[in-house]
Amino acid sequence: MRRLILLRHAKSDWPDGIVDLERPLAARGRTAAPLMGRYLAREGLVPDRILVSPARRTRETWDLLSAEMKGLPDSASEPRIYEASAARLLAVVREQPDTAHTLLLIGHNPGFEDLADTLVQNGSVSARDAMDEKFPTGAVAVIDLPVDRWIDIAPDSGRLDRFITPRMLSGES
Repeated sequence: MRRLILLRHAKSDWPDGIVDLERPLAARGRTAAPLMGRYLAREGLVPDRILVSPARRTRETWDLLSAEMKGLPDSASEPRIYEASAARLLAVVREQPDTAHTLLLIGHNPGFEDLADTLVQNGSVSARDAMDEKFPTGAVAVIDLPVDRWIDIAPDSGRLDRFITPRMLSGES
């Protein structure tokens, strides 16, 4: 069994004159990222491999999230996650070493939403409904995959364990 955790970067800002790759987190994102880190830690969703898009907003998300967790391995920057399609993301996932059982990717939409849709066949109905409605910034999809090796992951083979957004955790309506 393999577990894939997809975390869309927290809410980013759109400052004038800043290229997309260098966009920072907005105040709301700086609040949401540690909230999601505390959730992952409390739920025991601790990855043994972490790949982060090189975009500033994903790196800032990781820095704030990881400060809330203990015992994490070092993260690696993965340029192929930035502006990636579901097919490219799936290729990155399939290349991961089999020594990693839980993989965390921190990246972007629409690729993350499309990858989740490609992989998820079943799981919590309410979680699937929430994910189908919207994959907002800061959201986490936890997908269990019944394979022994990452390379064997196939479309429609995953089970959505949960889908959580910062809004769900903060009690906002």
